[in-house]
Amino acid sequence: MGSLDGRVAIVTGAGRGIGASISRMFAAQGARLVLNDLGAGPDGSGGDTGPAEAIAREINDQGGQAVSDAGDIADTATGRRLVELALENYGQLDVVVNVAGILRDKMIFNLPEEDWDAVIRVHLRGHFSTIKPAAAYWRQQRNPEGNYRIINFTSDSALQGSPGQPNYAAAKMGIIGLTASLANGLARYGVTANAIAPGAATRLTATVPDDKKLGEDPGADELMSPDNIAPIVTYLAGTESGWLSGRTLGASGYDVRLWNNPEVVETVSSEGPWDLADLGEKLTKSFRPKADGLHPSIFMAQLPR
Repeated sequence: MGSLDGRVAIVTGAGRGIGASISRMFAAQGARLVLNDLGAGPDGSGGDTGPAEAIAREINDQGGQAVSDAGDIADTATGRRLVELALENYGQLDVVVNVAGILRDKMIFNLPEEDWDAVIRVHLRGHFSTIKPAAAYWRQQRNPEGNYRIINFTSDSALQGSPGQPNYAAAKMGIIGLTASLANGLARYGVTANAIAPGAATRLTATVPDDKKLGEDPGADELMSPDNIAPIVTYLAGTESGWLSGRTLGASGYDVRLWNNPEVVETVSSEGPWDLADLGEKLTKSFRPKADGLHPSIFMAQLPR
């Protein structure tokens, strides 16, 4: 018996990297799958049906069940089609995993607006594309014990502020807000929603210039294999994870981390409209000890000295 026996899942970005690792583990645990991958380059250009077809064929050859789709996930018609494929082929849908993404890295002062739009489109509309029709289906089921799952993908780029990825960081932080909204809005329908910030060697990380990489190239180290992200996604996709929703998790190597949700750490108040001098004095006294300068992050080494 696998932990996902009887469950049906959609996985986007399934043809390579983290998505492929998740797809393989899901199949090994008994899930029936709808696998989407445009087969584009890391920057979103081009397209190839091969990656999605190959991973589906691999799973089917090993006795699993998978169908493939090579549509553009940022096209909402693709998201609707994936849900329809799940219902037509398997009669149900239990899990949506949104992995698909692209990179177009530039500092903000060099970033073309088309690169901003392309990255926002794939990540944010790409998540919306699958989630809206899936949520509509789950709402129709009226089953608060349905154990339905949304698993989104965010990034340390958003959580810690990668200086060369303003478009990607904005999109990935948007996914955190989306995930929190989904967790609150869909709980009554038996749905949980969580986000994962992965650390793994993939085609996307391979595009990062050597002088911007964090430490040594992780590609040669099995610790950074995409396979190490799949177990936490598989756990979240199962029926035992219903206690966890609206949260952001980090996963890399053999570590899984729980990020805190944003919370107020300090407040200053006035008895009436603020006097500017009084405000400045109170901020300096109360906020500065907790917020003096840039917030520490893994990207500090990339900043000019």
